Amino acid sequence: MNHTALKFSTYQQIEGERILLRPVKLADAEDMFEYASNEETTRFVFEAHKNLEETKESIASFFLKSPFGKYAIVLKQTNKMIGTIDLRTEEEHKKGELGYTLHQNYQGHGYMTEAGYLILDFGFQILELERIAAFHDARNPASGKVMQRLGMKYEGTLRKNRVHKGQSVDDICYAILKEEYKKRFDSITKKM
Repeated sequence: MNHTALKFSTYQQIEGERILLRPVKLADAEDMFEYASNEETTRFVFEAHKNLEETKESIASFFLKSPFGKYAIVLKQTNKMIGTIDLRTEEEHKKGELGYTLHQNYQGHGYMTEAGYLILDFGFQILELERIAAFHDARNPASGKVMQRLGMKYEGTLRKNRVHKGQSVDDICYAILKEEYKKRFDSITKKM
């Protein structure tokens, strides 16, 4: 029995202080196109979208076709969708992989760190994972800084791990274990 699917179904929305994580909808296409068409935002993640139709197709084929673990990052104050975050899991191995994209105009304000904490908490507390990892393109150290702020530790560099936009790229791996997360979380809550 797949308990993870039931838990993802139950927790379709996760609320933070400034953001809400919820399933991506076709109605998010214009907000997503705003950043998915920006070469700076997508440089290390995917090919920039050329038109709104391409964004709609992406939403339908990636987010709607199999929605579990894939969330829109929405500003609570304005209801604007500013990015996505996802957690791909392997239930049998009690592990997950974190991935994210954030609109360039909203980077540097702590939104991705807040979203990351919400996903780590969900992964360790609700899904009962033992390990969550994340990878970033070696040419994108800002993404690695998010992982470090989440308490993830550097585990290694996978040299020429994949081809992105016609070029072989190195991926850097960070991860955090459940016991490390709990220790970090306990120390944060004691300070409050």
